[in-house]
Amino acid sequence: MTDKIVVLVMCGSIREARRIGRALVDQRLVACANILEVPVRSIYRWKGKVESAREILAVLKTSRKRFTAVEREVRRLHSYDVPEIIALPILGGSEGYLRWISESVVALK
Repeated sequence: MTDKIVVLVMCGSIREARRIGRALVDQRLVACANILEVPVRSIYRWKGKVESAREILAVLKTSRKRFTAVEREVRRLHSYDVPEIIALPILGGSEGYLRWISESVVALK
């Protein structure tokens, strides 16, 4: 088990996903933001109704220590009332890549 996580964030548009990804990388909250620019079809229940929407997935790599700040910034920048922000543990990975995440994601002083 590592201290690294992957954070999944569904966005309403490519523009929104890029804006969020860029801000998080610029602030060193995440090492990398992958934006899957092919829309996915989401089917979900919202306010008592089944809804469907085209969304864009952002895949963010960071550390567990930075998750609270990542979540706060995603909420601030996101257009949804309740954005999907899901953290998944990275159980293992190449030593060099995991080290790069650590070096890229630093707490601001």
